[in-house]
Amino acid sequence: MRTSTNTFGCSFFVHLSVLDQLKSWDQELLLWFNQFHTPWLDPIVFWVTKTEFWIPLYLLLIYLIFKDHKRNGWWIMAGLVLTLVISDMVTYRIMKPMFERLRPSHEPSLQSVLHLVNDYRGGLYGFASSHAANTVGVAYFMFLWFRRRYRWIGLMFGWAFIMCYTRIYLGVHYPGDILAGSLVGLFGGWAGFKFSQWLIKRRALTPASSS
Repeated sequence: MRTSTNTFGCSFFVHLSVLDQLKSWDQELLLWFNQFHTPWLDPIVFWVTKTEFWIPLYLLLIYLIFKDHKRNGWWIMAGLVLTLVISDMVTYRIMKPMFERLRPSHEPSLQSVLHLVNDYRGGLYGFASSHAANTVGVAYFMFLWFRRRYRWIGLMFGWAFIMCYTRIYLGVHYPGDILAGSLVGLFGGWAGFKFSQWLIKRRALTPASSS
């Protein structure tokens, strides 16, 4: 019994040590990326990270959906909405209040070394990144639907990467926040794709079953 307790205790402290090391690496990586800032780039990144900056891109994506899938456009849009709901709900409603990890912009120990732009700090908690989840989710969803029709659709991942990088540049997310959010986004994009496929198949079968 004592041996079992000792083993559990050792395992617990090993896990704590590994977690502390990961947090240390995450912080070091953040500071390394965050140092590459210039006065002329600060205002550009500050605007690029905003959702409204990309409204023309969102309108283009909606146009492509209805242009190439006239009969099923609304079902694909439903899948895209589900992608965003999953990505945003999991990161914002579940993970952030569950883990309560302070954003680097709110971490007292980093205030003297972290570069912030326009004193922008974001919300209190940052794990996982909703920006990363939403952009990666949309990119993956669109890639799954249009990869055979448009070769350039893979550039959507470049857009997602830029959005993710701006969050680190601005000092409001650790790389670990971005990675976790991206994984959530990949799942959300896949789930939204499968959901829209299911809706389209269900729609196709409805006339046959009613005749």
